[in-house]
Amino acid sequence: MNRLAGLDAHAQRLAGTSLAALIEADPARARDFALRVGPLYANFARQRYDRIALDALFALAAEADLAGAMQRQLDGEIVNSTEGRAALHTALRGGLSLAAAGPHAQARRARERMQALVASLQASAVTDVVSVGIGGSDLGPRLVVDALAPANARLRVHFISNVDGNAARRVLAPLDPARTAAIVISKTFGTQETLLNGRIVRDWLGEGAAYHGGRLYAVSANVERAGDFGIPPERILPMWDWVGGRYSLWSAVGFPIALAIGMEAFEALLDGAAAMDAHANEAPLRENLAVLHALTAVWNRNGLHAATQAVLPYDDRLRLLPNYLQQLVMESLGKSVRMDGSDVGLHTVPVWWGGAGTDTQHSFFQALHQGTQAVPADFIGVVRAEHGHADNHMALLANLLAQVEALANGQDADDPHRRYPGDRPSTLLLLDALTPRSLGMLVALYEHSVYLQSVLWGINAFDQFGVELGKQVASRLLPALQGEAEADDAVTRELLRELNQRR
Repeated sequence: MNRLAGLDAHAQRLAGTSLAALIEADPARARDFALRVGPLYANFARQRYDRIALDALFALAAEADLAGAMQRQLDGEIVNSTEGRAALHTALRGGLSLAAAGPHAQARRARERMQALVASLQASAVTDVVSVGIGGSDLGPRLVVDALAPANARLRVHFISNVDGNAARRVLAPLDPARTAAIVISKTFGTQETLLNGRIVRDWLGEGAAYHGGRLYAVSANVERAGDFGIPPERILPMWDWVGGRYSLWSAVGFPIALAIGMEAFEALLDGAAAMDAHANEAPLRENLAVLHALTAVWNRNGLHAATQAVLPYDDRLRLLPNYLQQLVMESLGKSVRMDGSDVGLHTVPVWWGGAGTDTQHSFFQALHQGTQAVPADFIGVVRAEHGHADNHMALLANLLAQVEALANGQDADDPHRRYPGDRPSTLLLLDALTPRSLGMLVALYEHSVYLQSVLWGINAFDQFGVELGKQVASRLLPALQGEAEADDAVTRELLRELNQRR
């Protein structure tokens, strides 16, 4: 992609200049390379670009018409060209355009139905809810519930996603089926892993749990299949083609979230995301946090040629954020062809990974500080704690600030084993507090950043055909495992022989 070719020249120009030198030469950098949107503050001063390179990045943003691309998505244009679909997940939380009015109204009606179901379960004898899904039907709700559910929540929400039967056994073992409800989440109601786990949970609930007990629910676009599974229409919440799975936590897929934190808090989550939608759509390019985050990601990938990206939340309530972002970013941007089917001609998404600080300081931070490859990182912190352990929180924040400083500045030493090269780029994101609104803003920020990166690369952020091949092969191999067919692949045939000998 020609418009990104100039990044190499800027990166080479800056190659001999340390991050510490960039900051020393530009006293206003710490303030000017920062943006605040409501309760979310972001500082990019420790990224390895200067004002000249940043000007070039914003010129790329204007050339690629990122502002127009954002508006086209919000207006419901076909941005998912390979599947001929709009991507109107923003309509789930707000109506920023006339085109979104219809989908937004559908979403509001679905939330009204969801609110009634939440109230019904809260008034029942049910104490626990098991959510069965996978991918986007699991990771988003799981993240939000883990982050925001109070310790004394009226309804305790649990999740099963892995088809490994051990996952279901571990979740169900301590629960009472007579006091448990379950939600099966699948757009098509044909996802193999979800249906297999759904049958385990349905059978575990016992006879009559579906119709008579009122404890089995679904979120699906396929009411007929969900009905065949034993779930009546009044306990089936809708899904729509204009919402992709990894963008669906704002929809009825968020039913487990509403059960765990309440409808009012769920609405606050949506409000936070809607506020970020408005900012991403309305703020000028240079004042637009989603744009700057996206440009930084593209700079690190195509200018600095970083092959991986770390995300490091310094709040244990956000420990699942790296897992969530792995799907959001890598499923959206893991593409090697452009929208027109031609080769993209450059590297797209890096491998995203990470974990919660301070635990990870004692595992993989050694590689971040002294490894041979610089790994860009997003550090995420929360200013105000709610647990009452002030000393712990001060220590946590001290470690957060120390790590971004140490990675950037490094430290020289006569002993090469004790030398830290520094120049490890990072962005620091700070939430005033971890609330439904601030978490909604944070997640929506990453959604918009991902989409804008896809525009810069000319790829489709909303399909995921790479997920399908392994599923197709698995469906062909299942009869072979059951002794009803023979595998075509020679190595697979040998592996099947080994498995069958040892079962």
